[in-house]
Amino acid sequence: MSVNRPAAVVVLAAGEGTRMKSATPKVLHAICGRSLVGHVVAASRELSPEHLVVVVGHAREQVTAHLAEIDAEVRTAVQHEQNGTGHAVRMGLEELSDSGVVLDGTVVVVCGDTPLLTGETLGRLAGTHAAEGNAVTVLTAEVPDATGYGRIVREGASGAVTAIVEHKDATDAQREIREINSGVFAFDARLLTDALGKVRTDNSQGEEYLTDVLGILREAGHRVGACVAGDHREIVGINNRVQLAEARRLLNDRLLTRAMLSGVTVVDPATTWVDATVTFEPDALVHPGTQLLGATHIAADAEVGPDSRLTDTTVGEGAKVSFTVAEGAEIGAGASVGPYAYLRPGTRLGAKAKAGTYVEMKNARIGEGTKVPHLSYVGDATIGEYTNIGAASVFVNYDGVNKHHTTIGSHCRTGADNMLVAPVTIGDGAYTAAGSVITKDVPPGSLAVARGQQRNIEGWVARKRPGSAAARAAESARQEDAGEG
Repeated sequence: MSVNRPAAVVVLAAGEGTRMKSATPKVLHAICGRSLVGHVVAASRELSPEHLVVVVGHAREQVTAHLAEIDAEVRTAVQHEQNGTGHAVRMGLEELSDSGVVLDGTVVVVCGDTPLLTGETLGRLAGTHAAEGNAVTVLTAEVPDATGYGRIVREGASGAVTAIVEHKDATDAQREIREINSGVFAFDARLLTDALGKVRTDNSQGEEYLTDVLGILREAGHRVGACVAGDHREIVGINNRVQLAEARRLLNDRLLTRAMLSGVTVVDPATTWVDATVTFEPDALVHPGTQLLGATHIAADAEVGPDSRLTDTTVGEGAKVSFTVAEGAEIGAGASVGPYAYLRPGTRLGAKAKAGTYVEMKNARIGEGTKVPHLSYVGDATIGEYTNIGAASVFVNYDGVNKHHTTIGSHCRTGADNMLVAPVTIGDGAYTAAGSVITKDVPPGSLAVARGQQRNIEGWVARKRPGSAAARAAESARQEDAGEG
């Protein structure tokens, strides 16, 4: 077990976030594939805390349900009335104590609306706290413009924190300080519990401020220290949609930088968007205008884009995907998809298979080397290896009530403009003629022809459309044929 492993992490996520102007609770707004609180929970998990508690309040049923989906081990504590950050932390600690947990060690307190905060920075905070033997350690940041932020006032010789002074209360000299409070802390658990009981509410808001704990502990002779974040942007909280977009851009840049440094080529990072849960192998190539979402994985030497959106999709080694929308699909090694293809959930393309231009697939298993080149819908189907599906084919899978399955064997050739009416099976090596409506099983090695015989009615245009351009063209061609004869 790490010596810096916290006894608990408490995430504060009870606020309403009125400046978001949204029916969605602020902490549930998402960037890069996770909610704001989801990012904070993920960063907190990197510390391997013994307990992780999220304090909920506004829309608590909705937030609690979301937390259960993303991390089943998260505990929640309810702050029924938003009576300040100190009160929120007290609710989190009481949730643990009421269930028999006796905290001994470090308690890290983080805000639920800081999605750029990393587990690495939290680890440094916990490490500094332990190394210096502090009662409380403040995560701080040095910012270009500290206007509006609480300033960190330090003792010259020791570097200990003597005060956090709000901007409105700061002297001119203190306003020159660029080191600010992030609202993220590491506490000694026992000292925190005792100090929270001493926090008063005789302030303009009538609330329990967590920052008052620092003064209480310092007055009791304990040391208050600080750990400076490497990047001041990590501590930014989200309060409105503008800040949400800014954080999304910053986090996306961070994710793309990580990918590129691991060997991925991203042609245009400015137009490429990825979720935090996307994974790559070295030598993957991503073209402009591409969105990679959810649990998407791009293998080595695969090429994705331009202008593609892949969600929960696996792209095999050396595959090429362009101008494509895919969701819940598997694209095999060396396969080709697009342009303008749509792969819906349940699609499985084998190695070297092809889903070409204007092809839509759903719940379809396509064998190795099989091609569906263009203008076709393949739904609820299994196709073997090295089969070719003719252009403008439709797998007619729905009878208005139920979906039915079509099975096509290996080394088959289906003609253009086929309607394959499920349930139907076409055996290995079989052919179907162009323009056929296949309603019966086709035995292996057979040719199925299911269309009416062609009949030409001579002179129909001259009789039915006299004087028309078509009639004149036909008469001219007749005279030319007669002259040549």
